[in-house]
This record gives sequence, structure tokens and C-alpha cells, in this order.
Amino acid sequence: MPIFMKRLTVLFLLFLQYNLTAQNTSYYEKPPVFSVCDTIVMEKLEACFDSQVFKLIQDNFKLPQTVINDDYKGEVVVLFEVDTMGIFKIVYLDAIYESLKAEMKRVFSLFPKVKPATYNGRPTFKQYSIAIKIPLENQFKSELKSKTREITKLEQQAKQEYDEVNKSISSYKPQAYSSQLNIPFTHGDYSKFGRQMNMVGTNSHTASKPYVYQEVSGYYDFQAEKDKLKQTRQTWFGRKLWNEHLVQLQSHEFWFTLDPIFDLQVGKDTDADFNSTYNNTRGILVQGGLGKKFNFYTSVFESQGRFARYVNAYAESLKAFGPDPAIIPGRGIAKRFKSNSYDYPVAEAYLSYTPAKFINIQFGHSKNFIGDGYRSLLLSDVASPHPFLKLNTKFWKIKYTNTWLWLRDVRPEVTEDGAFLTKYMANHYLSWNVSKRLNLGFFESVVWTNSNNRGFDVNYLNPVIFYRAIEFETGQDAGNAILGATGKYKWNDNINIYGQFILDEFALSDIKGGEKSWRNKFGYQIGAKYYDAFNVDNLMLQFEYNRVRPYTYSHNTISTNYGHNNQSMAHLWGANFSEAILIGRYHLNRWFANTKLIYGVRGLDFNTDIDSYSYGGDIYRNYNDRPFDKGVKIGQGIRTNTFNGNLQIGYLVNPESNLKLFTEVTFRNFNPDATTETTFKNDTVWFSFGLRTDLFNWYFDF
Repeated sequence: MPIFMKRLTVLFLLFLQYNLTAQNTSYYEKPPVFSVCDTIVMEKLEACFDSQVFKLIQDNFKLPQTVINDDYKGEVVVLFEVDTMGIFKIVYLDAIYESLKAEMKRVFSLFPKVKPATYNGRPTFKQYSIAIKIPLENQFKSELKSKTREITKLEQQAKQEYDEVNKSISSYKPQAYSSQLNIPFTHGDYSKFGRQMNMVGTNSHTASKPYVYQEVSGYYDFQAEKDKLKQTRQTWFGRKLWNEHLVQLQSHEFWFTLDPIFDLQVGKDTDADFNSTYNNTRGILVQGGLGKKFNFYTSVFESQGRFARYVNAYAESLKAFGPDPAIIPGRGIAKRFKSNSYDYPVAEAYLSYTPAKFINIQFGHSKNFIGDGYRSLLLSDVASPHPFLKLNTKFWKIKYTNTWLWLRDVRPEVTEDGAFLTKYMANHYLSWNVSKRLNLGFFESVVWTNSNNRGFDVNYLNPVIFYRAIEFETGQDAGNAILGATGKYKWNDNINIYGQFILDEFALSDIKGGEKSWRNKFGYQIGAKYYDAFNVDNLMLQFEYNRVRPYTYSHNTISTNYGHNNQSMAHLWGANFSEAILIGRYHLNRWFANTKLIYGVRGLDFNTDIDSYSYGGDIYRNYNDRPFDKGVKIGQGIRTNTFNGNLQIGYLVNPESNLKLFTEVTFRNFNPDATTETTFKNDTVWFSFGLRTDLFNWYFDF
């Protein structure tokens, strides 16, 4: 700043102080008071204050060496205030050297807290200006120039608002466990509190997933279980790695946490012609709450990966219209990365609002699941994340779940002007605890598209209407409606039996005829869970059988099938299959082990020039393109015996972020009775190990 401008600034400040001061009378004012001035009479308090300021500067100010070296002669202009708490704060500072500014800030930071100035007996702010000559030479002889004015009570509160906000921050105590946030849905983690929620006499509802923390916390003490796992760590890094969120902040009005997301793994597929498999996921997860009724969650994943050969082949078979080579199952569209890998970014987020005790509303981009088993024949989480609106209503012995979904059909034949086709799904699911042992559930779903510019049909927004009636009124082929039912029986506190039934279409005459008509499109599931099996704490065993007839979930209208992003919204295998599953899960402190054995029979299409019929396994194919109407049975087409086995052992690094160190091995035998270009025998052993933030289910058992 030029010398002239500096002097002009000083003169302006001094003039301003003088004029503002001239309008007040000393009768109403009292200056700030240092402790050594307590006994001074009123008339001399201002002089005492001035002398103490001069003395503190004179005693503490040290001329920077750069200023000494340059033999500088000039001044430092300081405008400071004493606030209503008696704290000195620099308002304006000007000097030609940054080192002079820094030194003056240091000196004022040493000033003690004093009694604040008052006006009419109330604390007020008071500002002073001073020009300090360099070098210091008997300059502190004139009085400080000051200004003051009466401050209102509202202004005083406003001036303290920022400090009050800072004071409201308190030590972090986990808030998620009593919130309306979803518990990240992974089968392994949900099994940890499965017994508590399924004991005889509980009024819980376990089919509609993911659960929110608040509904589970009545059966399972999350904080107590986390405390059992807590490790004694003294350093900040040790606490963040083993026990805490990376960032955790709360006050009486809000809370939020922030964690990094990792899925860093490397492996080997014995069937592959490349050296190794890998996944490299980095991301961030933020969750929190505002008040008691509103919660939010967002996660962003940036990933590159190369999987086992059969997974890569399946991902590329799901390819969407356009240049991108694959859809990673359960995640989303993938770009090519290097020569034989994929880049697949994913984002998931939702808002959760609870206006009353009995109702929760969620809007977001993620996945949902209905059922008590490993698979779901009603609504599953095997497809890519998608937009949804969900309404959960719980009262008496009832839980009623309404879900509205926005889905995509990404095949070339339904793409218009390079844009994917949007379709819609609406679901009702009513869960009823008939007794303290028996639960029944009733499910209804409909899929429709924007035919005749129909868009999102407001008829389906009605949460209590029957979708079959709406479908009938809007036209025979306007939508694809599906009915379903679930059941669960608690044999005792440790054993429960569950099942599902899905009905897409049937004709009573065809069933009575016993000729296995193609129109009998249905499927069922039966399973059992055994908690603390054989008196071993934390050991869960599960058996499940699934069977779905050909052509179930498909439709004669090209895009109203029960799918999204070329994946099924129900069972991973589509239709035309039977499957038996045996699962074991065990955890001890931070250690865990999971094993899974799946044997199934599937019926696949030939897809050759000689035989291009649809045999009912691919839900995206038009069921009118079938080879026969009667004698339809499971496994028709290319009958394929499939075996999948998986063993995973790991260690829970951080319970708060669910960061896990793991190693696993997958065995797969895929044995069709005919070989085509896309269907052939395959034997795979896939080893991998890594570090993963476990937030969702991976399904590699296709």
C-alpha cells in the first residue's frame, strides 16, 4: 500500500473514532478494565486502560529480524476491539511487512481477558485504533482513539452465535443405533442378530429389508456388542483404525460420520488366461441425522476390477446398448479399463424421515429385499442400484411396506435415440404376525412402461389399492402383475422355518389338466435357519430350496419383464431352475467364517440357428417364442447342473465402518448337457484375499 494511502487510512480511522466518540458522554460509558485498574476512580479508568495496552505492546513486541536488516522506519496501523466477553480481537491490521503483521497478532494474543466496556450498565463492544511507529521510540504517550455505541440485546446474542455453535459440539456418542438409518444389508452381518429378532413371542417383522437401526435395537444391543469388540488404543491413528469413524461429530441438534470405503483385493482364477483377478475400490461414506426424525446416507464408489473368467463372461453377457462392454452384476454399467478390466463407478444414497412413530419414509438410490432367505423370489438385491420411494408403516401386529421403483431396460431393441427405456415397478408387502410363532406375508407387484405416454401411473401411488385391478382397467398388456406370499414359523427360539410362493400366471383348467402347461408360471421357496446350532454360540446353519417354473417373470410385452439393467429383480438365475442351498455362518469376537454350498439344475436356451426358441429361463425373452405349450418342465432346454461352493474366513478390523480383512475360495462346476457358443462346461477354483468395507451383498453364484 503506498505511504499516502496508509496515512489516509490512519487519518480516516482516527477521524471516525473521534466523531463517533464525540456523540457519546462519559456519563453513560465505562471503558474496559484491566485487573490492575480495579481500584482506579472512574475518571482515570480510560488512561489506565491506555497505559496497560501500551505497556503490553512495549513489553512483548519484538522487532522481526528482516525489519532490522532493512533498517525500516514506518508504522503499523492496528484497529482492535474488546468484545462483550472482555477478549481482545484485531479488526484491521496494516503493515508493509507480513512479519510485522504476524508479530502484532502474536502480541495481541497474549493480552489477558479484561472486564468488558459497558454502556448504560450493559456489556458492549469497544474499538480502538493505534499507529505504532517502527522502530519503537517513546511513542506511547498519546491516548488511544476509541469508539463505542450501545449494543442491543438481540445484537449481543447475534455476536455470540458462532461461539455458541462451537460450544454445542460435544463428545461423540454413537447415534446411528437409535436412528432411522438402514443397517447395511449383508447376509453375514444380519445373521448376527437373527436369533434375537426371531425368538418365540417377539413382534418383529423380518422379511422387509434392509432394517432400520431403531427397529432392531429393541432386540439387539448394538452398543454393548461393539463395546465387547473395542480395543485399547491410545493414539489417534490407532483409535480411528480399530474402533472409531474417521470423522465423527455431534451436537444436540445433529450428528454425522464420515468413513473411507475400500475394497482392495487380489486373487487367482485357475480357469483364466490372465495372471490375476483384482478389485480396486475407493470411496467415501457419509451418514448422519438432523434432529430426531431426519437421517441421511450417501456413499460413492470408484472401482476398477477384473474378476474370475466366468464372472467377466457373465458381466459382458449383460452388456447394455452402447460402447460400454459390460454390466458388473449387482453394481452397474462398466467402461473398459486397460485391455481386460472394467471401470464401474457407483453411487448410493437415501433420505429417511419419520414423521410419526409408526411410519418411515425413504427416498433414494439403492436396493431392497423381501424375504427371510438367502434368495428372494419376490424382490431381491441382485440387480444394480436404482431410484426408489419406500413407505414403511408399522402398527399392532402389522408391518406394511410400499415400494415404488424406477428401473431401466438397456437392451438395443428398446433404446430410443440412444436413451435407455425407463420402466416402473410398484410393490405392496403386508407382514402379519398371526401368533407369537406364525407370520404370514402377502405381496403384490406390477411393472409397467411409458406406453401411450403413460409415464408414472398415479393409480399405483395409492398404497392400499390392488394392482391386479389397475392392470385390468388399463389394458391387458399395460403391465405385468405378480402375486406372492410368505410364511415363517418359529419352531423354538433357535429354529425357524420360512417360505415364499410367487404366482405370475396360471389357469385353473391347465392345472387340473395335469399337462404341465406353460401358463402355470409360479415358483416357491422353503427353508430353515438354526441359530446357536448344536449349542455352539454364534453358529447359524441354513438350508434353502428354491424352484421356479419356466417363463415366470417374463411377459409378452418386450420390456415389462421383472428385470432391471439386464438383471432379474428376483432370483439371480431368472426362471426355469431348481436349487438347494446349505449355508453356515460363525463369528467369535472379531473373527468370522462363512461357508456356502449351492447345487442347482437350470434350463438354458440354445440360441443357435437350428434352435432359437425360448425355453423359459431368460426372463427378458418374449414367452410367445416358446417351442411347445404343454409338457413344460424345469430344466427344459440345455439342462445344466451347477455347483457353487464358497468358504470365507476373515477378521473385523473396524466395527464402526465394517472394515474387514478376509480370504476366500470359490469352487464352481458348470456342466451343461449340450455345448453352444455361449454355454459350455466350466470348472473354476478362484482364490482371493483383501480388505473390504462390507456394505452390500456380492452374488457370484450364477
